[in-house]
Amino acid sequence: MGRGKVELKRIDNPTSRHVTFSKRRNGLLKKAFELSILCDAEVAVIVFSHSGKAYEFASHDINRTIAMYRREVGLPEPNNSTFRRARTMEYWRNETEELRRSIQNLEMRLKHLAGEELSTLGMQELKQLERQLKTRVERIRSKSRQIISENVNLLKRKHKELREENKRLQKRVKLQEFHFADVTSSTSTTTLGANACMSAFPRVMFSQQHQLLPN
Repeated sequence: MGRGKVELKRIDNPTSRHVTFSKRRNGLLKKAFELSILCDAEVAVIVFSHSGKAYEFASHDINRTIAMYRREVGLPEPNNSTFRRARTMEYWRNETEELRRSIQNLEMRLKHLAGEELSTLGMQELKQLERQLKTRVERIRSKSRQIISENVNLLKRKHKELREENKRLQKRVKLQEFHFADVTSSTSTTTLGANACMSAFPRVMFSQQHQLLPN
């Protein structure tokens, strides 16, 4: 089934108008390229967008083609310095306007993604927006799952490290308790030996004094 006839009128929606301009501009420049190859023609095409930005194709040097056209239709040659200065000013004016339009389109796109100002969209555009939102939601969910998984793995590693550190500390405490018990046992043995010696010393002294007394 062939495509239906397209009604030629200005597209009201700015996003659709921009997309249509890009597609048809590329098609026009492609046809110009094919014409230059197939027919060995010198072709130059200049297209200005709604914002004033220029798009061009030239099979040869475009300045030469423009000069040829001016001579063919009897237009006077422009002053080179004035012409270059005017083209430079026009270029930056077009760039500024194009940036302004791009910002407006992006702002409108953000509003559409936020569910605002949807009345300007048609059914096809609403379906496309719905698909885009579903894709973005799935990406957000996937990223959320990834972050949660990474956090869980990090907590598991920290938990394992804490358990290992706890085991090391318990071993150190047991070693210190064992060492303290050994030192206490040695001290107790030494004290008992000293007390025994002190107890035996008076008996020895008494025995020696008893032997020295006259009968």
